[in-house]
Amino acid sequence: MANATATAPAPTRPISITSAISGWWFLVPALLFFVGYQVYPIIRVIWISFTNFEFLSSEPARWVGLDNYAEALSDPLMWASLWRAAEFTLMFLPGTIILPLLLAVLVDKVTNNKLSTLYRVILLIPAVIPSTLVFVLWKWMYNYQVGPINHFLVEVLGLFTVYDAPQWLGGTPLTLPAIAIMEVWWGLGYHTIFFLAGLAAIPKDLPEAARIDGANEWQVFWHVILPRLSPIMMILVVLRFGTAMAVIDEYLIFGGFNRDSPTYTWTMFMYDQAFKTGLWRQGFAAAIGMIGALAMMVVMVILIRIFRSKG
Repeated sequence: MANATATAPAPTRPISITSAISGWWFLVPALLFFVGYQVYPIIRVIWISFTNFEFLSSEPARWVGLDNYAEALSDPLMWASLWRAAEFTLMFLPGTIILPLLLAVLVDKVTNNKLSTLYRVILLIPAVIPSTLVFVLWKWMYNYQVGPINHFLVEVLGLFTVYDAPQWLGGTPLTLPAIAIMEVWWGLGYHTIFFLAGLAAIPKDLPEAARIDGANEWQVFWHVILPRLSPIMMILVVLRFGTAMAVIDEYLIFGGFNRDSPTYTWTMFMYDQAFKTGLWRQGFAAAIGMIGALAMMVVMVILIRIFRSKG
């Protein structure tokens, strides 16, 4: 019987502090960029919101405490503008979730790889179009006189005349729904790809096992597929809630600065105070921005808790 010889493990060298932290030096450029581009502007805006800072004033900014916040919260326009942003968000978010989800399920059922790839490319076309071209395109489509939408409603369907055709832009009651439709179309392919990635991560044997047990397609979707897409839905809802509440470019282009317009939201109110009226009251505008940001954060925390409890 041969004697087995045990080999002693090789001695391990202690890891020095220098070698342990050497890899973290690669994060320094990103950290500096994050601090300079994100952290410092936020701190600067918070400080400005507690002062009477005015860009065109020759006097130095003076600390006013909560006066800007009190003035903003006591202004009915602040609450009205927040509610308008919430209205737009309620119009926009369902289309961000429901339509991409349905499209993702349909595209996922395509078995031909070339055809499936073609569908994905077509869906992503709006997402790669620059925002300027998107705004020009939809502003032409919504044009009261020469836009194809009104031409179709008036000349083809005969639902309206040239005298009572819908006025989509310019701060009318139709402006918010019109912008919401444009935004849903713009992000349709991008959001669909999110759900396609989630569907690809679901094991194929789970839906098949449910079908073998007698579940129909609706039951498979509702009880097997949809719960596993809940994390994707949470990400999209939280991200798009933030972008929808903070929209400003579209309102500037399609709505203008009329305070009675549905597009005059808290972002427009902030921009108006900071760069359009009076002495450019950046202190008051910063307080408006912080109130809007805090309101958004509260709702986003609630949304995250709702989706986590479902998951």
